Amino acid sequence: MSQLSRMDRRKRCGSACPTKKELGMTQKEKAVRFQELHEGAGTFVIPNPWDVGSARMLAGMGFVALATSSAASACAMGKRDGELTRDEALAHARSIVEATDLPVSADLENGFGEAPEAVAETVWQAATVGLVGCTIEDAGGGALYDFELAVERIRAGVEAARALPFPFLLTARAHNLLFAGGSLDEAVRRLRAYEEVGAPVLFAPGLADLAAVRTVCAAVSRPVNFMAGMAGKSFPVAELAAAGVKRISLATSLYRAAMTGFVKAVREVRETGTFGFVEECASTGELIALMKSHDING
Repeated sequence: MSQLSRMDRRKRCGSACPTKKELGMTQKEKAVRFQELHEGAGTFVIPNPWDVGSARMLAGMGFVALATSSAASACAMGKRDGELTRDEALAHARSIVEATDLPVSADLENGFGEAPEAVAETVWQAATVGLVGCTIEDAGGGALYDFELAVERIRAGVEAARALPFPFLLTARAHNLLFAGGSLDEAVRRLRAYEEVGAPVLFAPGLADLAAVRTVCAAVSRPVNFMAGMAGKSFPVAELAAAGVKRISLATSLYRAAMTGFVKAVREVRETGTFGFVEECASTGELIALMKSHDING
């Protein structure tokens, strides 16, 4: 795929492409902060809120960056993962961006299209809603993309990101381990190829154990994201850090934890007519205090 001129990129995503003036300093400062988190020492957790309230509470509890989850976002809107349109996903992402002053990356699935051009356009549109990063999967429609197409898609996304006037961090996701017969060798092959075309962050969901995590981290030189939230495959922060992981995301696990409490409480009311769950609940005031402790409006 030949390199695209800035004008070609701007035509690809239409008049909505952001200019340096339109983006302003706030988004640039978030982008620089996000980049520094990936370049500095240590490992950080990037939790996944599903609405404005959860985003503000996570910020109030001291997290340094946030990420959307495609599945949690869809569920919060009464839909299944993969059912949101690009416009819906980006509108939801904007609400998370505007909830706090933290850097926000978005789970943008396969870029909402198979063609490399679709990935590039999605990256540009992600920038218009205030995001400073996104993840792009190498699968769509229930199947893994062929190797060559998968690489070209990431290349197109990287080119679009590099044309922005701030460091937009595209995370390339190798999804073969989520498919039957997926091998660690193939995951490493794909991640190395994505690194070669410039992906700033790499990610292979579904790593089976810490040995696999160490293998991936040793095989590439870019920061690696690990996804906690899978039963039996979620390891302590200290052990992931020792294995070489830079960033830990939580996928839908926080949303599922919240909804587990909700379902448990509702079942108690429906099945026993009691309200014991109330004794374990945080007060409304405590929740509001968490949200207000990181109030971007002062």
